Amino acid sequence: MYEKIQKEIKQKYYEDNYANDGQKFVAWYLRNVFNLDEVETKDAIVDGAGDKQIDAVYIDNQDCKVYIIQGKYYKGTADAEPVRELLSCWTQIKDLQQLQDSANNKLKSKIQEIASALQDDYDLFIEFLTTATLTDSAINDFNVFKQEMSTSETLPAELVLVDSEVIETQYNDTLNKNRPYIDHQFELENGKYLELDLNNTKAVVAAVPLRECFKIPGIKDGALFRKNVRQSLGTGNKVNKGIASTLKTNPEDFFFLHNGITAICNSLKLENNILYTKGLNVVNGCQSLSTIYSTSEAVRNNTNGYILFRFYEIADDNKCDSISTSTNSQSAVKTRDLRSNDKSVLAIKRSFEQFYSDGYFITKRGEQPNTAKYNTAHICNLTDLGKQLVSWHSQRPTIAYSENKIFDKYFTQLFKKDYDPENVQALNDLYNAVLKRWLPENNNPLNFNESLLAMKAYAPYHHLYAVSVFIDVLNNMQSENVPNPKIVLKKLMDSNLLDKIIDMAGNALNSGFESANEQAIMDGKVFSPQNWIKSKGSLTKIRDAVKPMLIALETLDKKVVSDMRNSLKMQSNDFSARWTAD
Repeated sequence: MYEKIQKEIKQKYYEDNYANDGQKFVAWYLRNVFNLDEVETKDAIVDGAGDKQIDAVYIDNQDCKVYIIQGKYYKGTADAEPVRELLSCWTQIKDLQQLQDSANNKLKSKIQEIASALQDDYDLFIEFLTTATLTDSAINDFNVFKQEMSTSETLPAELVLVDSEVIETQYNDTLNKNRPYIDHQFELENGKYLELDLNNTKAVVAAVPLRECFKIPGIKDGALFRKNVRQSLGTGNKVNKGIASTLKTNPEDFFFLHNGITAICNSLKLENNILYTKGLNVVNGCQSLSTIYSTSEAVRNNTNGYILFRFYEIADDNKCDSISTSTNSQSAVKTRDLRSNDKSVLAIKRSFEQFYSDGYFITKRGEQPNTAKYNTAHICNLTDLGKQLVSWHSQRPTIAYSENKIFDKYFTQLFKKDYDPENVQALNDLYNAVLKRWLPENNNPLNFNESLLAMKAYAPYHHLYAVSVFIDVLNNMQSENVPNPKIVLKKLMDSNLLDKIIDMAGNALNSGFESANEQAIMDGKVFSPQNWIKSKGSLTKIRDAVKPMLIALETLDKKVVSDMRNSLKMQSNDFSARWTAD
């Protein structure tokens, strides 16, 4: 991997944007593993003077995770010194105020974002990214620090080693390449396994000794779990802490306290108490095996601890995926997924698909409607609708980044059984029109600030909100009045003003953002783009930018604004009160 990375970081993007190979290495990792675009990657890098042993900060609002990354890019071995920097990094994060006082300007901004994320109970991951090989003393220190961080009561964190082996695995996974097949043999004990043939499917059910589990290849780099619905959540996870506690204090009862492991194989063969597996995949049990691996010393010499394994010989990929999904249904799932069968959601789906006979309303994550059967223009998504509803009807795009809030705290305010299917479609159309201004291939037509572009996962919902503000202002309505989406869309389309208003709304967002940034500089304060986009202050700045924009346009051509007001004039009953979501 070192040679591959060395070659690729010589590309123009890395040469133009990063001062040294260390920065380029971290940037390469963010782009090729986290799949960030050029702008998002540049935004995440904080390396330089005053970086406090932090090279990059990436906050994943979708999965509620904070990643602190320290990179060491060189061949050879890494001793304990860089590993100890990880402990220093974690210690400093415990006191964010003191860290901010001595950090560089870019890190100062990120510290505000870290603080907000941790207040929202995001999980903290500290990644040691390196192409070097750790010495024995470094590995020992790493394991000690990992244990200390994961068990901390004040700031639990998962310390992750991302070495060349893990980088290669993650890189291949990101490219959707097939990982190397894993072949492994399990030593079973007499009377503790059962061989079955179920509907022409070979299966083995066995009590596998715990001490055999950490010998299975592919746990460390995740290759063993390539068909699992998720990878390891780390030893700091509440459930995994419980697993680790049982392994250490009561391994003899682990078999009875655990649901077991489900493994899929291309082939199984059982001879003389040896189970030979080829193409081994664990589709349920990633958390358990990862925890057993991380606490291997506790079970290495244990002779009385077992875990239930179910081995199935299945070559059909679709059936494997079905088993993976079904066997993980008992695991904690996102709030959004739990709402997919809610009566209000199903009512919206039914009315939408009845009104649009060629339409489909996606309620479950991962659904792929047949585009040969349905009109792609009439395919809407539950997740997108939730974010559109909170941005438009609640006038709170500041919440759109958080699926948990939308589908938990504010669900009953947002999802109403009788919500008009034409409004569902109108919000979808308006948002898609907005989104065109944010697509990289369209080359930033509205000249959005780079920091806004780095937040394109949720900043476009502020853009959608700004559209509703323009309609309010043009109709002399108060901020608590929300225009009906389907009427707005119809008037914009009939008057050929859709693109005009979308562009003006985008300019209002950009203007509000830059105004807030300038104000922070004048006040001698640190400006955090992500915190601003989540604050109500962003809404005030956007609204404050709309009126001056219209006044300036009216000064240039009074008739243009007059025609705009006439074309987009709406009745008072075309507006409704803002849905509460604060």
